[in-house]
Amino acid sequence: MKPAVIKSKEQYRQYLARVEELVVSDPDSESQLGAELELLSLLVEDYEKKEFAFELPDPVEAVQFRMMEQDLKQVDLIPYFGSRSRVSEFLSRQRPLTVSMIRELSNGLGIPPEILLQDSTQEKQKTELDSTEAPIDWSKFPIREMASRGWIALTNKKNNDELAAEAVRNFIENAMGGAQMGVLARRTIKGDAFSWPAVYALTAWQARVLSKASEFPDWGAHRFELKNLNEKFVANLVALSRFENGPLEALDALREIGIAVVIEDHLPKTKLDGAAMLAGNGNPVIGLTLRFDRVDNFWFTLLHELAHVYKHLNNPGDVFLDRLADKESTEVVEKEANRIARDWLISRASWKSASVRQMPTRAGILSFASELGISPAIVAGRIQKETENYALFTDMVGQGSIRSKFLASRF
Repeated sequence: MKPAVIKSKEQYRQYLARVEELVVSDPDSESQLGAELELLSLLVEDYEKKEFAFELPDPVEAVQFRMMEQDLKQVDLIPYFGSRSRVSEFLSRQRPLTVSMIRELSNGLGIPPEILLQDSTQEKQKTELDSTEAPIDWSKFPIREMASRGWIALTNKKNNDELAAEAVRNFIENAMGGAQMGVLARRTIKGDAFSWPAVYALTAWQARVLSKASEFPDWGAHRFELKNLNEKFVANLVALSRFENGPLEALDALREIGIAVVIEDHLPKTKLDGAAMLAGNGNPVIGLTLRFDRVDNFWFTLLHELAHVYKHLNNPGDVFLDRLADKESTEVVEKEANRIARDWLISRASWKSASVRQMPTRAGILSFASELGISPAIVAGRIQKETENYALFTDMVGQGSIRSKFLASRF
């Protein structure tokens, strides 16, 4: 691939896939691969700035999101503002931020200064998707991308903005069905993939996943009961990782107990690996993007979302949006889902006593995987993750062997 200015969506997707592949391998910045990653990242970023413009959240929205994400109360913000009254005045949009407040909030909560520098004293109009006072701005959805993927149909007539917005609205509302509008009701959102600038794109993606799930021939025929997601079922599910068609068989097994799994590419500017949500009929739906086309990543992401179903998914409209492969979680529920997924794949006792953990070799990986009855890719991926060396055993993680299984599938 010879890098050049991106001029088409197909070229953009090729470059993006290469960037994500390089990110996983974590090349040295001075190496040839490191230089390639830097150049491709700049080209992708330049294209995204031109084609996918997202509005920044205002300071109050950003702080409120951090409060929700980190389970903070107003009293926890006093160190950043100096007094309880200042916190209250800021959150009610009666007090602008000072330079010192911006500095403290940026350093303490990790909010970019360019967001905090915006005016916080006047509430934005038509940007809060869960507002009962301001209507949803349907024009902010990624309409062109949705149309290019065949999610909605657009007319060729001029001045069709209203028709396009109406098509988006129909698609979103039909897909959400009887459930509360998950991503639209932001108090139900959790997960490291969520960001306010991408909220409309994430909403569209969630709607697409729910829509595809509802199209499954036997959708709703099996009523989900938590008791069926037991230790034996999960063990049998993980054991399928040994087989070439294991991913397809795993999704069939999940559908048998009322859990739909949908494969859908993530939208631009949404670094999304997977999601767990409840549909209108009360059954869980798992969405996978296969952003990183690897055997180990597929199984870990699937089990992570299954952990949300098992432990955290309670109400229609709840949704967990997860970015797993290239970001460490800071949320308690995400860390718990990571722990459960790891233990389901390889028990803590087995991993703690495994010699391959201390002295990883190809033969050791194959032997340990055979002993547990799982794919060697899961063991190799675990070693890469714990050593933070993604150059190890790269030919054992099943790179490029998952997506092709689903190209002509019903998922």
